[in-house]
Amino acid sequence: MEKDQEFVEFVVKSLVDHPEAVKTDRTVDEMGVLISLHLSPEDMGQVIGRQGQTAKALRTLLRVVGAKHKARVNLKIVEPEGGRGPRPQSAMAASGAAEEAPDAMEDFKL
Repeated sequence: MEKDQEFVEFVVKSLVDHPEAVKTDRTVDEMGVLISLHLSPEDMGQVIGRQGQTAKALRTLLRVVGAKHKARVNLKIVEPEGGRGPRPQSAMAASGAAEEAPDAMEDFKL
């Protein structure tokens, strides 16, 4: 395992509640090094952070590690299966108020 991959695993395992679920894959191509991070769905929020700040900081640190080894290192956080459920609809659409509103307004025409 390369130093950059070890670094990502060490940092992420210290952040999450389920360190046994953390896995990384490292691929090298003409664009540089890509580290794909796989983790438990419950830990996604902890790794990404508020407005992505934790993930951004991790990517910045990886850039420094890559520069030390003269390589371009990128991090991809792989969304686990079932990681994000269906998005909630707005309160109006969920309650059916959107369909009732035009009919209710007809009674108040001048």
